[in-house]
Amino acid sequence: MLSPSLAQEIAGDTTAVIGFNVLITDAEGMVIGSGDSSRVGSFHEASVEVVRTQEPATHDASQAQRLRGVRPGMTLPLVAGGQAVGTVGITGTPAQVRRFGLLVKRQTEILLRESVMLRSRLLSERAAEKLLADIASHDPQVVEDDFLLFRATELGFDLRLPRVAAVVEVTVPEAAARRRGLPPQDVALVRTELLRTVREIFADPQDIVAGTVPGRIGVLHRCGARHRSESLVADCRRVVDLIAAQDGLAARVGVGEPADTVVGLHDSYQDACDALRLGGHPAGGPPVHLIADLRVHQVLAAAGQSARNRLVDLTTADLRAQQDWPALRDTITAWCESGFNLVRASAALHIHRNTVVYRMNKIEQITGRPLRDHRATTALYLACLAERLGGD
Repeated sequence: MLSPSLAQEIAGDTTAVIGFNVLITDAEGMVIGSGDSSRVGSFHEASVEVVRTQEPATHDASQAQRLRGVRPGMTLPLVAGGQAVGTVGITGTPAQVRRFGLLVKRQTEILLRESVMLRSRLLSERAAEKLLADIASHDPQVVEDDFLLFRATELGFDLRLPRVAAVVEVTVPEAAARRRGLPPQDVALVRTELLRTVREIFADPQDIVAGTVPGRIGVLHRCGARHRSESLVADCRRVVDLIAAQDGLAARVGVGEPADTVVGLHDSYQDACDALRLGGHPAGGPPVHLIADLRVHQVLAAAGQSARNRLVDLTTADLRAQQDWPALRDTITAWCESGFNLVRASAALHIHRNTVVYRMNKIEQITGRPLRDHRATTALYLACLAERLGGD
């Protein structure tokens, strides 16, 4: 519990403050920290009895001479969890150092507790990172589900509870990077802040929140039996807003589907990553991407580049030759995703209905197919999505 590096830091700092040499020993009486570095590694005989009795002791010059490695002063036990883990000694005449004894003891024990808590938290975070990484890369042919269930239980997580995977991707825009002195897109130095921010929103004891690859934070969010995507999207947007408030950082979130098995959680996490990749980076677009809204995109991405290129070439060649092809493509996409409804399509495009009608007439003239022919229009829609996927 009492590491030599921590002991040396405490002893050095305290010595500088009170003006008397402070030394710290382990439970066996070996000096592991001292303002006088020459004493580190020596044996301090008085500490053995202080550890045994957990009572402080003072030693004048004559008493100190009879004990190995001891100088005049005071020795006090360091107690953690009811057990003496070492001692702290102050060199000087007992009358001089007695007034500092209790203060130095308490301060050292406080620092020791904080160190233990920090180490415990770090170990817990690393264990959660490892668990999340193992779920993300899980192969049931290599690692049995029960093994991950057992490991999760040791950390206090029940993987049989319904959860939804979410992946938060954070970037540092160039202007914010200059203010922070960070390389663009580098969020490694603000990772602790980001984890704290995400945990503020996903605060259920069963929520697993951990850093994954640089720039990403994974979440396995416990959801109720009646999962409401609207509530989860609202939480994800709050995460995005809180991160954006941290000196201009930018964030997006991909969300998978609910699952209550290890294999299901693996799929949900991979779906969340796909949602981020397929959701794109539209200027002013939504920051939260649900895989449920991107299943068609996911299937197209799995079809392979060659098949997508052939679909695009055979279906949209004449349209892509038009100068306003991007606008025509957006119109086809909005028309299909709005349920072939003119009012909803114009609202999605933020243009007047007459403009939508004009574009639709142009598309029909070029393709020779009415856009109310849903089979032909669906083929056009898939080709538009395939072109947007590009080389993904």
